[in-house]
Amino acid sequence: MMSRGGAKVASSLLKSARPRLFSTATASTIRSMSHEPSHLLKPAAADLASVNTWIRSGTGGVRFASTASLGEKTPSQDEKPKKTEDESSTGGNKGIASYWGVEPNKITKEDGTEWKWNCFRPWETYKADLTIDLSKHHVPTTFLDRLAYWTVKSLRWPTDLFFQRRYGCRAMMLETVAAVPGMVGGMLLHFKSLRRFEQSGGWIKALLEEAENERMHLMTFMEVAKPKWYERALVITVQGVFFNAYFLGYLISPKFAHRMVGYLEEEAIHSYTEFLKELDKGNIDNVPAPAIAIDYWRLPADATLRDVVMVVRADEAHHRDVNHFASDIHYQGRELKEAPAPVGYH
Repeated sequence: MMSRGGAKVASSLLKSARPRLFSTATASTIRSMSHEPSHLLKPAAADLASVNTWIRSGTGGVRFASTASLGEKTPSQDEKPKKTEDESSTGGNKGIASYWGVEPNKITKEDGTEWKWNCFRPWETYKADLTIDLSKHHVPTTFLDRLAYWTVKSLRWPTDLFFQRRYGCRAMMLETVAAVPGMVGGMLLHFKSLRRFEQSGGWIKALLEEAENERMHLMTFMEVAKPKWYERALVITVQGVFFNAYFLGYLISPKFAHRMVGYLEEEAIHSYTEFLKELDKGNIDNVPAPAIAIDYWRLPADATLRDVVMVVRADEAHHRDVNHFASDIHYQGRELKEAPAPVGYH
């Protein structure tokens, strides 16, 4: 009698709570159970306790059991979900996943160790050609040559006044400017190629390579000389002015623009030569080379700052030759696409 009355009470309560607590499948199962003969509705004490628990939960407004069955256990408020393996390995944060299915490749060095740089890849590294002639100089002969030459000379005076013999910070400032011309020239040639439906002879790639190489110089010297706040502000100002000035200069006369960069690189060679003299005198500490420089230029593991300055100076000499060559092509009344670009010239 008690079990039959209990079953009727349970059935009525479950029917009233059905839309809020249980899914269709669960409610239908309970409804079919309520019409069974009384001798089949004799649940064990544990089952009755489970039903009573669910009834109390239902009257209290619990909503997390909408798809659960009576035989399932529900998590209590004190229980915390278990962390997945990815979350545990990343300190609770899941690793970066791509919605589009783009997965980063696992790249290793020649010795099998993991490649740790995302800003460049092993196939973009090289050994600098230290045998290049550093003394070459283009003697200005035309009006535009002289204008380019004296423009660069006039820019050197405030640089010497501001940085004096702080060659680490000087190099950092120099590279923020030197990385602009290649990007501007490559961008304008890119747009020209699109407008005229013609190839560039590889000069877009060559100039963008130059800009990237100069940027890597900056990333290297950032590890050596930590810029102060006013130096960062100066970089923003100088870069903004120089970018717009060079952009207009390249639009007006590419041969002038490339000639000016050629002279700018000649000044860079001079600055790095003075940097080496200060290192040899002991006025600047010859600290170990940054790890990024060792991997980018394939330097030995025990390389020093002097080795870094040597390879950077060699890079500047190559950029000098490329830009004087580009200017000469324009002086001959030809376009850059008519001469093969020195892609990969380091």
